[in-house]
Amino acid sequence: MPRFAANLTMLFTEFPFLDRFERAARAGFKGVEFLFPYAFQARDIQARLEQFDLQLVLHNLPAGDWDAGERGIACHPDRGAEFRAGVERAIDYAKALGAPQLNCLVGKRPAGIPDDVSRATLVENLYHASQRLKQEGLRLLIEPINAFDIPGFYLNRTDDALALIEEVGGDNLFLQYDIYHAQRTEGELAQTLRKHLGRIGHVQIADNPGRNEPGSGEINFPFLFGHLDRLDYAGWIGCEYKPAVSTELGLGWIERLAK
Repeated sequence: MPRFAANLTMLFTEFPFLDRFERAARAGFKGVEFLFPYAFQARDIQARLEQFDLQLVLHNLPAGDWDAGERGIACHPDRGAEFRAGVERAIDYAKALGAPQLNCLVGKRPAGIPDDVSRATLVENLYHASQRLKQEGLRLLIEPINAFDIPGFYLNRTDDALALIEEVGGDNLFLQYDIYHAQRTEGELAQTLRKHLGRIGHVQIADNPGRNEPGSGEINFPFLFGHLDRLDYAGWIGCEYKPAVSTELGLGWIERLAK
């Protein structure tokens, strides 16, 4: 059976963030993930992880001013110092919380900047981040995101992310494969998983349309979960979906679809 991690940015949102760890454990999750830990003290998060016997699967590098609409700064040539400081901050949290990997949201294309400049900046920043994380025994992930949900996002397709990984180099840089984003952009989910499993460090799920829980839309999750088992995928599957009503009312999908 797949190992599911509750994304606490998306699930149990009717509860304060630090209370969501208990709710996830009560629901049967053994792993959790979230976008950012930085609004909280690492010791407070670690206390919840230990109290409820949960593994933190991953969190993200700082991604700029989220409330203002920024979705990462790695491709912004005027934000290099901020990016590098964010790498160090993320490493501190990851080591304190036991997270084995960090995801880098690369950001939206900066207005008025030639694409070759943005690309060179992105490659340089990802190389720096991957090397710093490698020194600490951590993996770095990058994630393609569909252009419907985040217009202007620099990285949209699996092939583009893999080409970027090849250009950056480094044996600790992997793909975060979000099945929802991939379905909206390109489809070919099973074949992509088969072909590129060796470069996939983490899988996330939500159904389409709506980004709600698995079983609410068009994606054949029983087949995909079985497919991942047959491929011997050993990682976690992050549940990064928007509950249609509430998290707990919608959790029956695990029993129905992931036997």
